[in-house]
Amino acid sequence: MARFRFHKFAAIAVLAVSAGWILTGEFSSVNSAAGDGQATAEPDQADAPAELPVTLRTVAFVEPYFVDHNRAIRLSGLTEADKRATLATRAAGIIEQLPFEQGDSVEEGDVILSLEVEEQTAMIETARALLAQREKEFEATERLVTAGTLPKLRADESRSALSSARSQLEQAEAEHARLEVRAPFSGVIDRLNVENGSYVQAGAQVAVLLKLDPVIARGEVSESDLHYIKPGNAAEIDLVNGRKVQGEVSYISRDASPQTRTFPVEIAIPNQDLSIPAGMTAEITLWADTVRAVVLPRSVVTLSINGDLGVRILKPDDTASFIPIDLIDDMPQGLVLGGVPEDARIIVAGQDLVVDGEKVNPVEADQEMVQRFIAGATGASN
Repeated sequence: MARFRFHKFAAIAVLAVSAGWILTGEFSSVNSAAGDGQATAEPDQADAPAELPVTLRTVAFVEPYFVDHNRAIRLSGLTEADKRATLATRAAGIIEQLPFEQGDSVEEGDVILSLEVEEQTAMIETARALLAQREKEFEATERLVTAGTLPKLRADESRSALSSARSQLEQAEAEHARLEVRAPFSGVIDRLNVENGSYVQAGAQVAVLLKLDPVIARGEVSESDLHYIKPGNAAEIDLVNGRKVQGEVSYISRDASPQTRTFPVEIAIPNQDLSIPAGMTAEITLWADTVRAVVLPRSVVTLSINGDLGVRILKPDDTASFIPIDLIDDMPQGLVLGGVPEDARIIVAGQDLVVDGEKVNPVEADQEMVQRFIAGATGASN
């Protein structure tokens, strides 16, 4: 009985001590008294973290080397006569005169062929005689009317007869002209289809006349290149026989071919000696107007987030910026680009790793790379 009471009192004592320890709050951490200073300092360090240093991306740049460039547009084509006419008779008859031969040069207005004219000559002589008679009758009638011997009505009748005689002579001369075939322009007789003394029907094709000075080189330019050229631009033509000649754009069609969407273009080539024939294969190079441009390697060109073609440059505050460019020409030395500011610093290494507005660490490209850019630009301008 006494033992049971002792254990009961011991348990109550332990419980009381435990309750007192819990009420003090010192059970929350081990060695809390020793680490009081550290425990209060740690929250302050968490509230104010130390700032890490920012590392800028390094890019290489060059200052652009500008050149005056003429865009070259190359076409395949053929030479053609500047003018071509198939000459035909306007009346039937026997050829009486054929003064020129095939291959001869003629001047505008020269008679290439004439038919027998005996009957027409007689008609003209009769009309001329009648006209002379009517003129004398009119002069006499005018004097008599002025003198009061004849009424004014007789003067009107005489004037009408004179006009009729003039009309008859003009008609006879027109009929005579129908018996002749004349050159409508200066050129060369390329083909002569008749012989002297042969009979021809009205409308028979008797000759083909070509104007070969200038001779025309004809090609077709794509719709993407159309805005680069205009009449008067210089052109260079390589003929299939190895000859190289110069010319200038004389005509640009404004109606595209529905099949190819290309526009016919004509280049006039001086040909005083007629040494360049029509129908010869030609390689045509059209030179566009001179533009101020910079030549850069293809690797420098990049795309914007919208897919626009351009380059990245450095602003004065060393931030990267994208600018669109105009692709003027594509040459072995590189791309010829327009739209680049004169004072721009073009990023040539690392341009695809930065974004617009990003601060960078710019360094000038090595001398070897700069010399390559200058050599490419110089080669493109030659």
